[in-house]
Amino acid sequence: MEGREVDVAAAAAFGFPVPVRPGATRVGWVGIGVMGGAMAARLLAAGFAVTTYARTRAKAEALVAAGASLAGSPAAVAAASDVVFTMVGNPSDVRAVVLHAASGALAGLRPGGVLVDCTSSSPSLAREVAAAARAAGCYAVDSPVSGGDVSARDGTLAILAGGDEAVVAWLAPLFTHLGRPTYMGPPGSGQSSKIANQIAVAGALVGTTEALAFANAAGLDAPLFLDAVSKGAAGSRVMEIFSERMVSREFTSGGAVKYIIKDLGMALETGEGPEGAKALPGAAMFRQMFSAMAANEDGGLGLQGLITVVERLNGIHK
Repeated sequence: MEGREVDVAAAAAFGFPVPVRPGATRVGWVGIGVMGGAMAARLLAAGFAVTTYARTRAKAEALVAAGASLAGSPAAVAAASDVVFTMVGNPSDVRAVVLHAASGALAGLRPGGVLVDCTSSSPSLAREVAAAARAAGCYAVDSPVSGGDVSARDGTLAILAGGDEAVVAWLAPLFTHLGRPTYMGPPGSGQSSKIANQIAVAGALVGTTEALAFANAAGLDAPLFLDAVSKGAAGSRVMEIFSERMVSREFTSGGAVKYIIKDLGMALETGEGPEGAKALPGAAMFRQMFSAMAANEDGGLGLQGLITVVERLNGIHK
């Protein structure tokens, strides 16, 4: 992790290959969509051998052309890897690609191997995966990320890591190519952190969307307005990433809105254990607004498409 020396002796005691380095540590990657594809490409460019699996094989073409190997299942990826990253859509996908008895990554991972789940998923499932990994003589880290497709390409993601602290520290040479890792606590802590992050992101998106809709209705120069307020208290990373796309009506790039609906839904679940909060009125409202996009058959658009919901509420159809 940033600012911390990796304790090589402690890592060796865990049975890890020591140290993590290009040309020696074999990396597996399952799930190469918008985010996962960019992240895997950064590790490949850094000199790590990468083996990948994608349900839609066409998504793997760019990585394979750049030198990655293609495997036929998550288990086959794990059999060829020391560290396996997963970046899929939903908790059910995580369960399938990690825990399936025949084809899951854990079925193919050698003892001492490490699973790193970057999916925004359930804290309770992260704890289940960690327990299953330990029972198999392996290790698991839940490390969802924040920053969107821009940060995935640039290697500037916020990485929210839960699990054994020594394992997270050992992974630092991999994480450094993806962004800035922060150790959040025991298994499940990374996922709880990401759910909280998504509440904050959703609120900032709603605020940016309504501010821009108001500015447009008032006849303001939208780019000028955004540039001016971004220098003050209203400025945020969310505004930086998404506002220009709103102005240019570029709604297809970035993570699909269906995923933030899923994340906010997890925040609102009452059976999620000690991390569940009973009253999250903002999250409930934000989820309702994003769900309106899905109801308008726009669930596959990027988060910036939320402005279309506000426009519809104001009788504007562009």
